[in-house]
Amino acid sequence: MKLAFLTTHPIQYQVPVFRHLAAEDGVEFKAVFCTLPTAEQQGAEFGVKFEWDIPLLEGYDYHVLDNVSKTPGLMHFTGCDTPGVADYFREQGFDAVVVNGWVVKSCLQAARACKRLRIPCIVRGEANNLRPRAWWKRLIHKRLMRFYDAFCPIGKASAAFYRELGIPDERMFLAPYCIENDRLAATSPRDEDSIAAARRRFKIDADTCCFLFCGKLIEKKQPIGLMKAVALAQQQGAEFQLLLVGEGAQREQCERLAREGNLPVQFAGFLNQSEIGQAYSAADALVLPSDNGETWGLVVNEGFAAGLPALVSDQVGCHPDLIHDGATGWVHPFADWQTLADQMTRAAGDREELQQMGRNAKALIRHYSPRDAADGIMRAARHVTGLGN
Repeated sequence: MKLAFLTTHPIQYQVPVFRHLAAEDGVEFKAVFCTLPTAEQQGAEFGVKFEWDIPLLEGYDYHVLDNVSKTPGLMHFTGCDTPGVADYFREQGFDAVVVNGWVVKSCLQAARACKRLRIPCIVRGEANNLRPRAWWKRLIHKRLMRFYDAFCPIGKASAAFYRELGIPDERMFLAPYCIENDRLAATSPRDEDSIAAARRRFKIDADTCCFLFCGKLIEKKQPIGLMKAVALAQQQGAEFQLLLVGEGAQREQCERLAREGNLPVQFAGFLNQSEIGQAYSAADALVLPSDNGETWGLVVNEGFAAGLPALVSDQVGCHPDLIHDGATGWVHPFADWQTLADQMTRAAGDREELQQMGRNAKALIRHYSPRDAADGIMRAARHVTGLGN
């Protein structure tokens, strides 16, 4: 089987899946990228220019399309425009193509090319049913479904999105959203010396509960609201520190709120992949209060792989799959800062409970691995091609 996976650019969470697909017996796999981003494009919304400091182009074959966009980038629909994708698919003679949702123009160009060339097309995107949508947008989505022969939902809310559009279960093949669990765990050890060293680096007191926020400091992630919850919890007498990892448009406002409220917050700035593990080692639990723009929340996978439970809003896409209330974390209603403050107060008062929940989380996340995702994609590919069944 000749199998392709089209996506915008090399993404650190997708690359381990590509390596598993490349290692499949009887499969000739190729990743097809719309662009190789510059440091500036890679850093859009992060607040800093950067390149990931782990290898992303090793262990599988890939091809980079010609991006003719007049405004190239990763964060807007027209940032990837690759009209040559049809010619490339025709030349390669792929048996099936996986497309990473419909986030950029290139994804739709690829789906249309597959339809014209009669190549089975599989979609694996982040859309879920947690975001309210206007009737006209649902109509567009329903028509869009005609381009795809099989669907790879990334979790429960993703599968529900497809079901609401009339896709039967027999055309869906779970390919769970995942990170490289083993690598993250190896870089965030939980032994006493590693924890102590990490806490020294980030100025976290040795005996204080530490909550970790890790992500872009932008409206979708709700860091301003998190500051409100910290203030409320502090008023209730809770003792803890918050480690805020990331950069973005709302950092200055977060710093001002922390300063004016004398809040127990440490700002670590942007950390690359080789450093991020230390932030997880320093923490007792993860907090992610995002709105419904957080279609999954892979930072929760990272926290679980490091042995941390998570406190997330009910708009975070992964919560139906990963958050078992009181066992692997807690869910709060979106923007209900008092409830989040209450949960943080409870968590800060029982670090032993957090440790047990962290162990539960680490056991659960083993079922959300690159191997599991690759297996789901291969089931879909065999279904649409009849090859290897």
